[in-house]
Amino acid sequence: MLFSDSRNRSLPVFTVVLLSSLYFSQGLPSGFLAHALPALLREYGVSVEYIGLLKLLALPWFLKFLWAPFVDRTELGKQGPHRGWILLMQSLLVVLMMLLSFSSPSALFGSLIIVFFVIVLMINTTAATQDIATDGLAVKMLPERWRGLGNSIQVSGFKIGMILSGSLLLVSVDKLGWAMSFQLMGLILFVLLLPAFLFKERSAYPESHAENLPSMSNERWFDAYKGFFSQPGIVYWLAVLFTYKIADSLGSGMIKPLLIDNGYSLTAVAELTFWASISGLLAAVAAGFIYYRIGAKWSLILFGLMQALGIAAYGLLATGNVSNDGVFVIALVEQAADGMSTVALFALMMGQCRKGHEGSDYTVQACIQVVMSGIVGALSGFVAKLAGYEVLYMLAGVLGVLALIPIYVYFSNTVDGAKENES
Repeated sequence: MLFSDSRNRSLPVFTVVLLSSLYFSQGLPSGFLAHALPALLREYGVSVEYIGLLKLLALPWFLKFLWAPFVDRTELGKQGPHRGWILLMQSLLVVLMMLLSFSSPSALFGSLIIVFFVIVLMINTTAATQDIATDGLAVKMLPERWRGLGNSIQVSGFKIGMILSGSLLLVSVDKLGWAMSFQLMGLILFVLLLPAFLFKERSAYPESHAENLPSMSNERWFDAYKGFFSQPGIVYWLAVLFTYKIADSLGSGMIKPLLIDNGYSLTAVAELTFWASISGLLAAVAAGFIYYRIGAKWSLILFGLMQALGIAAYGLLATGNVSNDGVFVIALVEQAADGMSTVALFALMMGQCRKGHEGSDYTVQACIQVVMSGIVGALSGFVAKLAGYEVLYMLAGVLGVLALIPIYVYFSNTVDGAKENES
């Protein structure tokens, strides 16, 4: 046993290894698509119009709630409700990476650009589907007490994967060549499948619950989510879900423009982003242990307050009265707060999932949070343009503090909230 408490409830080592490998696997294609691919496309002379289309190819991550109930209710063979999907989807990712390695970038980014975009769309769809199954498995495997640590594993594993494929892949392509770089990525994804292959998931839920778990043949797509939105106290939880990351959503998108406008070079921005990402990764790990010690309520409040203050601190940079060392500290603190608040929010999202609907319930919450963040983030540029960076970050900080109110209301008015706080 890896971690245990005085009541002898522990988190097995294999659970940590399994979830770490799965979330690390998801970070690899995500980092490639989000960070490495735009740079590679531009390096090979692809027009910015085509590069902009990459955002559209990420639609499967926003729309995965449409097929999440099917994934939740359909077992592939006798591999287990989640394991079968994970093995299939990650195996497809390996195949797609190998397919990319067998093609030259000059052809993919030239006459075969449409084919390349279809492959990218397939990668996103496959990774998003695996994410549904992985999240469902994590909810099922993690006892309530260990969800903070479990989401530390999720956030940190994903970030490490993104750093590896988003930064080191560019170096690898430059030093080892296109083909070998993608073959190595495919090999890494294959090796990371071993824990899932060794994992033996039960092919069904306990018999005592079987009658309560309808299959997709007698449960419509709408009914799968109707049950989620009909849960007692769900309105209070949705208020938290809609507002908790509002400070980060409003301010984070303008951080790099703010730095550039204050005279930072692209290299300086890249270095600052790297160290800030490392800070967020380490903070995400620490957040799981803090969550375990102080509980869900105070974790959400503490991390939410840190998030609001961290993003608001960028307003000081807008005044021009902060040294380079001060900006470095602000970047580290803001990303640490972001990592910690994400861990706490994801842990509470697990608590809202119904038995037998883990993947779809978690997915719809993630999609709600992502869509709301996107809408708020889209408005940030207009606020910065009309009122300036200083007002933008002051507003973000105030909204972040106000977002703590729904947390108090949620824990004061729901039985689940009281239970989470006592754990």
